[in-house]
Amino acid sequence: MDFSSIEDVRKSIDGIDSQLVSLIAQRGRLVKVAAGFKRDQDAVRAPDRVQIVIDKVRAEAAEAGLPEDIIEKVYRAMINAFIDFELEQHQSLVQK
Repeated sequence: MDFSSIEDVRKSIDGIDSQLVSLIAQRGRLVKVAAGFKRDQDAVRAPDRVQIVIDKVRAEAAEAGLPEDIIEKVYRAMINAFIDFELEQHQSLVQK
């Protein structure tokens, strides 16, 4: 990539951010569906599954040349936010 100004870099970053928001929204819709398949809050938290996802994205980050710690921090924050969201979804399904 060849950029002639910081504005060009920012424009590219903004485009990537828009794509990320769209992908995270898709992930959110899937998390909402997944809540319906889970028996209890422990199944929602699923620490073993969380670790599998972290290990997978760390490996993918290494292959892509991204420091693994960065992707782990991003994913842990995203996963924690989605766990909170999924717990809310699960609770609303249980109350019905």
